[in-house]
Amino acid sequence: MNNISLKKKFIGSRGFYTMILAIAVPIMVQNGITNFVSMIDNIMVGRVGTNEMSGVAIVNQLIMVFNLCIFGGVAGAGIFTAQFHGARNTEGIRYTFRYKIIVVAIITVLSIAIFLGFGEELIRLYLHGESGAEEAIAGTLHNAKVYLGVMLIGLPPFAISQAYGDTLRCSEETIVPMKAGVVSVIVNLSLNYVLIYGKLGAPALGVAGAAIATIIARYVEMAYVVVWTHTHSKRQPFIIGAFKSFKIPLSLAKDMLAKGMPLILNETLWSMGVAALLQNYSVRGLAVVGALNISQIISNLFNVGIIAMGNAISIILGRRLGAGEMEEAKEYSVKLIFFTEIICIGTSTLLLLLAPFFPMIYNTTDEIKELATSFIRVAAACMPIYAFETCCYFTIRSGGKTLITFLFDSVFMCVVSVPVAYVLVHFTPLYIVVVFLCVQLVSLIKCVIGFVMVKKGIWLNKLAY
Repeated sequence: MNNISLKKKFIGSRGFYTMILAIAVPIMVQNGITNFVSMIDNIMVGRVGTNEMSGVAIVNQLIMVFNLCIFGGVAGAGIFTAQFHGARNTEGIRYTFRYKIIVVAIITVLSIAIFLGFGEELIRLYLHGESGAEEAIAGTLHNAKVYLGVMLIGLPPFAISQAYGDTLRCSEETIVPMKAGVVSVIVNLSLNYVLIYGKLGAPALGVAGAAIATIIARYVEMAYVVVWTHTHSKRQPFIIGAFKSFKIPLSLAKDMLAKGMPLILNETLWSMGVAALLQNYSVRGLAVVGALNISQIISNLFNVGIIAMGNAISIILGRRLGAGEMEEAKEYSVKLIFFTEIICIGTSTLLLLLAPFFPMIYNTTDEIKELATSFIRVAAACMPIYAFETCCYFTIRSGGKTLITFLFDSVFMCVVSVPVAYVLVHFTPLYIVVVFLCVQLVSLIKCVIGFVMVKKGIWLNKLAY
């Protein structure tokens, strides 16, 4: 294949990249600001003390399971939303929106019940330490319980925001969720300063203050996106009559359930797998929990480009499939993956260079800082692997192949990644950073599988009608 053919295959026109950036940049900005504020939030709590930081980190790991269940719940219907948008079927979009509201309501109620009934037991799974660490464990447990108790109030607005926001994004209205996210994080950051440290006459509430700031910000974000949608019904006509009933055609409900259930299970099992990984790593001591918390916060901030491109891939390819443009969708998929990898290489290089500086911001031990630096370097080096598997996942999902994505993502996590971590942590003397690297490299298997499935075009399916 000559250079001209290669360029045509992997590089798109100026209009192609304009289209991508119009969708991806608002998502990237929203996620970037959200993760930046999460980092600042983490640093603020971390400056109160290591026990506070570890307690918040453990609870956020548990709440991540809920968050990803919500993402999975709306994503299944979101596949149809994107394709109905491509087919210009407003009624179809309205049905998918109703479905999302029902699903997130069910997930929220179940999650609150689980956290209320088993919250302390779940937190204790992460509390391991050397002899003499009893005081640190008790302090971490107390802070985690306080933080979780307040954070439960913020689960409903998060769920509603995602139902509205996903529908808007799938309809290529990405600016509004971005603005809502920006307003939310400004509120969160401002209230963090006031409530964590007790400024402007407010009491110093520590981890409880961080939680209160977060839930207020979530209610603000929900209010923004809900009010905008209902006051701009001409631009988003799906909202007209959306709550007059919760009627959804039985055939469509069955299709969304069939496509959505694997995604809900996928996000649930994947997030539980991530939580299980941290639990395995935590066997090596509380310092590992603190270091991984810092690493994860920083890595999430630098991964926003990958996540935004994954969402853009889902929206762009979903619209092409909904319009029946199969060849164009196949051509776009190659260019989108290549573009994402180019972005990723630049981002991972920057993260490698900056890795030693981020842990220095935290008020914690030298051991945690050194471990965090090493974890960040490993995450940066493995970022291209993560980018490629993410692109494959969203490409396959855009065509409704959710059972395959379920096997590709969460089943792989639970059947391969978690057992590898368990064996290496419990039965080998390997340094924890080496264990972490080995678990990351296991994902190379997913890259090979994903490449084969994308190349074969098994995802080229039209679902909208």
